Amino acid sequence: MYRTILFDLDGTLTDSKEGIFNCLRYAFEKLGEPVPPEDTLLRFIGPPLQDSFRNFCGFDRPTAERGVAYFRERYAVRGKFENAAAPGMPELCARLKARGYTLALASSKPEPMCLLICEKYGFTPSLDVITGSPPAGDWQKEDVIRECLRRLGKTDLSGVVMVGDRKYDVEGAAACGLPCVGVEFFGYARPGELAEAGAAAVVSDAAELERWLLTH
Repeated sequence: MYRTILFDLDGTLTDSKEGIFNCLRYAFEKLGEPVPPEDTLLRFIGPPLQDSFRNFCGFDRPTAERGVAYFRERYAVRGKFENAAAPGMPELCARLKARGYTLALASSKPEPMCLLICEKYGFTPSLDVITGSPPAGDWQKEDVIRECLRRLGKTDLSGVVMVGDRKYDVEGAAACGLPCVGVEFFGYARPGELAEAGAAAVVSDAAELERWLLTH
């Protein structure tokens, strides 16, 4: 049985699309670059921001770093709260915590933002550890997961599972020796992305996720 559950944040515990899109538009405008179409903006939800600016827009490293700085400039003030808890997820986390599960956050978002968002939307009481990326750094998802496991003191990974909404969560978990349950709450992943990445299961809502976790 999986008794330790690591959660992604954007697209898993919260619906962060509005804030991320608004901050991306702000960043592109500050850079003097055209704002990409919505399907490109959607790809930014999940991977590290700097990687997204480089991979999806073709920016060199200095331009990508400026884009990240502009994004965070608005996100720190407004974007972090242009957000909402995923339906049923605060309640699910509370129930799992009451059943004795160990819950933790493993997000590529800068850790100070993770702390504020988890507190704002009611997740903090259920989470034993909240792990994000360092404010300045170039961490991949697997780096965040490894740090989360270190803080939890987990060396035996047989009872640990990741829950996330993008292939980066599945791949990062696999790199750390963990299975990952994919969630399709908001359609941030392209159709079939999670299964193709090797997700242990793919679920569509909090109720389906709860049934899977309680039976595995």
